[in-house]
Parts: sequence; C-alpha cells; structure tokens
Amino acid sequence: MMNIEAVDLFCGIGGLTAGLIKSGITVKAGYDIESSCRFGYEYNNKATFVEKDVAEVTAEEINQWYSKDVVRLLAGCAPCQPFSTYNQGKDTTTDKKWPLLYHFSRLIEEVKPELVTMENVPDVTKHKVYHDFVEKLESLGYVVSARKVDCVQYGIPQTRKRHVLLASLISKEISLIPPTHSQAITVRDVISGLPVLDAGKQDKVDPLHICSRLNELNTQRILASKPGGTWKDWPEELIAKCHLKESGKSYSGVYARMEWDKPAPTMTTQCFGFGNGRFGHPNQNRAISLREAALFQTFDSDYKFVESEVTMKSIGKMIGNAVPVRLGEIVGESFKKIRS
Repeated sequence: MMNIEAVDLFCGIGGLTAGLIKSGITVKAGYDIESSCRFGYEYNNKATFVEKDVAEVTAEEINQWYSKDVVRLLAGCAPCQPFSTYNQGKDTTTDKKWPLLYHFSRLIEEVKPELVTMENVPDVTKHKVYHDFVEKLESLGYVVSARKVDCVQYGIPQTRKRHVLLASLISKEISLIPPTHSQAITVRDVISGLPVLDAGKQDKVDPLHICSRLNELNTQRILASKPGGTWKDWPEELIAKCHLKESGKSYSGVYARMEWDKPAPTMTTQCFGFGNGRFGHPNQNRAISLREAALFQTFDSDYKFVESEVTMKSIGKMIGNAVPVRLGEIVGESFKKIRS
C-alpha cells in the first residue's frame, strides 16, 4: 500500500487534516493565515501549523515537509466565500480570497505532487478561476476527477453539498469512492445524548457545549417554533418586519428549529445563532451549541478548538469554515485505493 504524506493548504482548524489522518495518510503540516486555529490544529492532529499567506509560500518550503520515497499529496480547500451563492451578483473581483486558487495552482506546478485534492462550494464551477485550475492540472499530466458531493450519502449528518476534486499523476484513473450510507444520519443520532442546556449556558464538563443567549423577543419566537416549521407559524406580533415585506417572505429558513429525524442543515460560521438559519434545537429552547455544531461537522466529541476561553464567534467561524472530517476521510480513502 502506498505511503502517502500530505500538506494541507488553507487548513483552518483541521477538518480535512483530521479526516486524512483517519484514512491512514500522514499529514505533515497545515498552512493558514488564521492564528487562532494554531492550537486546535496542532493539539488534535499532531501536525505543524504554519501561519502564512499561501501567496508567499514557495515550492522549496512545501517540499521540505515530505519524506523521501513517499507519495506526496497537496491539499488545498481555499475559502469559498467568493464562489458562494451568497455572493452571486456582487462584485467580488477585489476580494483578496479570489486569487487563492491561482496560488494553489502555482504551487502544484512548482511542486508537482503526485496527488492533489481541492474542495469547495458547488458554485465554484461557475467561475473562470476554477476552469483555469483544472486546465492547468490537465496540462501538467494529471488525471482529474471532480464532482458535486451530497455529504449525507457519506455519513455526514447535514444537508451539505460540496464540489470535490481529486487529481493524480501516478494512476490512469481516479475517483471518489462510492457513497457509503444509504440511510441518512439524523440530528437525533448525533446530539440526542448530550446534556440539556438552557439558552446562554455552558456545560460544566465540556466547555464547548455552550450556546448563545436569547433576548426576550427571540425567547418568545423559539417557544412559538416547532421542529421543521418556520417563522410563518408564529403570531404576527413576533414576526420581523422585514419578513412581512414581499421581499422577505421567501426567507423561511431562518429562526427555525431542526428536525430530530432528518440531517441538520449546512453548518455555517453563524450556526450558533437562532436567527441565522435552521439552527434551533429540536426541543430545547435555544440555538445549537458549539459542540453540537462540531459534531454535525463530524469532529470527534473530544476535539479541542481552543486552549482556554471559549468565544462563540471565533469558534463558530472555525467550525463553519471547516471541511467535515468525514469528507476528508472519504478523500483519503479514495486516494488509498488507487493503483499506479
């Protein structure tokens, strides 16, 4: 079996890295500009965190991480905001994140790793930078496989859709392994056993099992909410004025509770807020906790994100931006199955 070593660009808190490790791949280092991710990345994954802009990273620097006589994997899940549906119609040409795929492409050309993977939102395929990225890979001799992935089919308990690309210099074909789950893992499966929390409280044993406070109005709103329902179920005096307007009536997926027997919605950087999506707990009168969000992202139940003080906004960003650990494991298993 191949001995694969990886370097993870845009590693964040380590979702992809943790998944690759679960599949049996050795991850040597992760690069990211978010210094707040250093502790969690290194503590959980025993890999080196390098705080550096990928635009400034050189091939020599990447190559120093790999041992001799290994198959080198270069992974790069660039921030997805410029490609997100939330930005469609907006001018993102000045977004500093926009050229990151080009920098990833440059490093691939200079390092020539045997294996490459990239993960992003499905709408990345609507942009020229993505097609330039694929064309560059093919011009360098890589066999490329890329497709939209329904994460539920791979045991990830949320309705997350992602675009996953695999590329290889050492095999005639490559593809993501077939779906592993015919039945969805549900909210009940994942969080029903966690301790009960009141809004704004923190579990005494697990500091990450903490949830946001609710003001009086939002307390009344969540009391009026039912699993799978919307704010349209509320008395009119509780409905936000913006939702009463014609332009706001279609936004039914906010201020809502999850359903016990369905997967969770896609975890976002704001998933700890009741008003930011269907992030209300199915029967407790609060938004989901940070630990619950991390479990929906398939992080282990003891994954530690910070060394001491837990801050909702910072850790919510880490969790929402992460590649689900299970998806990283699927990518790793797919690479482990290829034959040269």
